[in-house]
Amino acid sequence: MTDTARTAFVAGLVQMRSTRDPARNRDDAVALVREAADRGAHYVQTPEMTSLVERDRARLFAAVGPEDQDPTLAALRDVARQKGIVVHIGSIAIKVGERIANRAFVIDPSGSVVARYDKVHLFDVDLPNGETWRESATYTGGTEAVVAALPWGGLGLSICYDLRFPYLFRAEADAGASILTAPACFTRQTGEAHWHVLQRARAIENGAFVISAAQCGTHEDGRETYGHSLIVDPWGRILADAGTEVGVALAEIDMGLVADARGRIPTLQHTRSVPVSVPGLAVRGAA
Repeated sequence: MTDTARTAFVAGLVQMRSTRDPARNRDDAVALVREAADRGAHYVQTPEMTSLVERDRARLFAAVGPEDQDPTLAALRDVARQKGIVVHIGSIAIKVGERIANRAFVIDPSGSVVARYDKVHLFDVDLPNGETWRESATYTGGTEAVVAALPWGGLGLSICYDLRFPYLFRAEADAGASILTAPACFTRQTGEAHWHVLQRARAIENGAFVISAAQCGTHEDGRETYGHSLIVDPWGRILADAGTEVGVALAEIDMGLVADARGRIPTLQHTRSVPVSVPGLAVRGAA
């Protein structure tokens, strides 16, 4: 990386429609990361569940293994080294004892894993259209926030449902993150309602870039995901939106915009811890 690339770099988003076949997904991810690198990306991010989208618990456990045996991780480490880029795997399902971790990896240009993050907030929800999700039945949640040191600044890690918890992103910004991430497998229904506004909110309230690759379309396990991989600048402006199809999106990142936004509206400096009072309300006719 040149000195110039330390203050301005090109970020690439890989948008996927991962299947039930880890080998196919690995090959697709490798091809798309290579494409992004060939188009000038210094940093490339893949979505949550890059190597496998599988709702059936038995099939999921049969298809995944421990970290040191994961072929997608090994293949993308090779690509990072060959292309001399940073590769951020949004997440891979990794077997950890009797459960599974939803784990992100940041790989440096030498092919070394420099950061790992396990999804903290698990998606246990009942949606209005009848969809029910219970990630906690299969996955083990992470317990700490992670900020990876990149040549351009701190990279705050999160995964999908974490996006709804602003305190996680504020903790990462306070710890030095100037780029925040939320690679995802967002459902179509929740994505249509909340994806863009949440991404922009996390960027604005922290004066940081937000870079989030996503899954898209109808998957083999029956789920529908929203797509729209996004890059948002610290003022909340969308620099790249991948739409709803598989592919690559790029944007140039000017890290000077972080200092500019935080200087104009210094929310990180103005954060206060305040007590909460809950006054009682007298109700007419109550016994």
